[in-house]
Amino acid sequence: MYDINKITDPSFIKNLSIQEMQVLCDDVRTFLIDSLSQTGGHVSSNLGVVELTVAMHKVFNTPEDKFIWDVGHQVYTHKILTGRAQRFNTLRQYKGLSGFPKREESPHDCWETGHASTSISAAVGMAYARDLKKENYHVVAVIGDGSLTGGMAYEALNHIGHTNRRLIVIINDNEMSISQNVGALHNIFGNLRTNASYLKTKHRVKRLLKNSVVLKRLMSRAKVRVKRFVIGESLFDAMGFKYLGPIDGHNLEELIKNLNVAKTVDKPVIIHVKTKKGKGYTYAEQDKQGIWHGVGKFNKETGSICAVRDQERISWSQHICNILIELSKHDSRVAVITPAMINGSALNDYQKLYPDRLIDVGIAEEHAVTMAGGMATQGMKPFVSIYSTFFKRAFDQVHHDIARQKLNVVFGVDRAGIVGADGETHQGIYDIPMLRPVPNLVMMMPKDAKEAGDLMYTAYQIEGPVVIRYPRGEVLKVDVNYESLQCVRVGSWSTLKAGGDAYIISMGPILDEFVGLAQQLDDELGMKVGVINARFIKPLDTKLLDELALKKVPLIVYEESAVIGGLGTAILEYYNQTKQEVDVRRLGIPDLYVQHGSVKEILEELHLSLQDVKQEIKQVINK
Repeated sequence: MYDINKITDPSFIKNLSIQEMQVLCDDVRTFLIDSLSQTGGHVSSNLGVVELTVAMHKVFNTPEDKFIWDVGHQVYTHKILTGRAQRFNTLRQYKGLSGFPKREESPHDCWETGHASTSISAAVGMAYARDLKKENYHVVAVIGDGSLTGGMAYEALNHIGHTNRRLIVIINDNEMSISQNVGALHNIFGNLRTNASYLKTKHRVKRLLKNSVVLKRLMSRAKVRVKRFVIGESLFDAMGFKYLGPIDGHNLEELIKNLNVAKTVDKPVIIHVKTKKGKGYTYAEQDKQGIWHGVGKFNKETGSICAVRDQERISWSQHICNILIELSKHDSRVAVITPAMINGSALNDYQKLYPDRLIDVGIAEEHAVTMAGGMATQGMKPFVSIYSTFFKRAFDQVHHDIARQKLNVVFGVDRAGIVGADGETHQGIYDIPMLRPVPNLVMMMPKDAKEAGDLMYTAYQIEGPVVIRYPRGEVLKVDVNYESLQCVRVGSWSTLKAGGDAYIISMGPILDEFVGLAQQLDDELGMKVGVINARFIKPLDTKLLDELALKKVPLIVYEESAVIGGLGTAILEYYNQTKQEVDVRRLGIPDLYVQHGSVKEILEELHLSLQDVKQEIKQVINK
């Protein structure tokens, strides 16, 4: 057995036999299950690539050779082998080990990721840099079959395929991304994996050639022709790659042999590796719903996830799904589009009830948005469910294809605001500054479950695109009834508490806490602080802003979003345009990338806690 905590670098693997490496793999799996049960994290993806990662470090030499991991949530074994096991008790925690590759953590991490389909482009860039500088090292991109549904991966493959530059792309094919994979490529992989004629012929030939060196040499030259005759030329062969596979991703001997072959090829190489997500942990192996993709703490013996949910509350994602179900009952034009996030966006119930109206396009945000536009031109009412952090990929499509044509596409921007443990690549803090300048677009955010239903109902009465933002957390569970839904006047805000000394302007669920804070200041200090629900981020309630200007009181604009270009900026712009002098204080995310940690810890670090808001109010009133 190996003391995983004492591993400092992967060089020791060079001297291990296959049997010793298998023991190492078993010990790494045990360590991962033990550690992740205490911290939570990405379980299935990491258990599935243990042998692949060990084999890569056996054949290649990092940091000289470069490993680029697509998405990056499968790098835990890589982190262990490069000396970071001792920090795994801090995984995805405030100031702790990142759940993704992190260049500042180790020289063995040469590229940071968090979004899908970027690895091959980065690898191409490194290969070009190597050749232009006349250096000599290997560049290896590891990409899942789910990430290959993203168009950026194809752009990179198309570019590099016929350049003859040395580059190795490992396709980690586990037949499952976060949600079930979709698309033609998935079917191509199925054919490559399961063609019975080819596999039967391959095993028979191996038996015949077992003791014949001469015949082995002759037949190896014919191997590609046989494969193409039985299966047909693969997509990757046609694109100019040498294709190796499919290979058992848990067979160390096969992995090492093919990785060594790839090192000798003077052209781009695809290595097709077949792995099993959750390998070695029964509960994760049997998961078909993506539950073990990313989890909190869990009981490793029973497989029960430790998070306890208040029965009176549900996730915001689930509540939005419930509203969509209710709308769809009464309007056959409503349909839902998701870029491979059925589970993440809690759309499973909708899929069960309306399988024909739930469209999963794979990891293809740009396609999802423009497709929705096409549906809207034909009278449909598409709802695109998309994480805030992934929405950035589709800015041009929102701007050019949807807003310009005033198409009524409703975008459900999930995970808006600070998301916590996933860190800087997943924080939902840029959608407001990104989308606010887009003409014809309405942007809103509900404060509670009732308002969410009304705003969603309103969204389908608007000409043009609508964005409705909602956070990652939970909301009080309420029944959604179509007859009780009401239209809200576009651009109207509501005053939750009147004030005479200052006003807090904000949006979303935090408003309830601000009402409590304002009442506390009133009771304890006699400060009359008002609270306004800016449920429409665009357009602004200019009538109410004019009334506030006449009060001559300071306004504290709070947003769990980038402060540059946000709601506070919009209010300042309006007052500047109308030449009204108002003391506007903006509290939001400063000009930096927000790291991982709990939402509470992050808000405290950024001076955006309730206590910080309280201090700001006291200062502006007492100045």
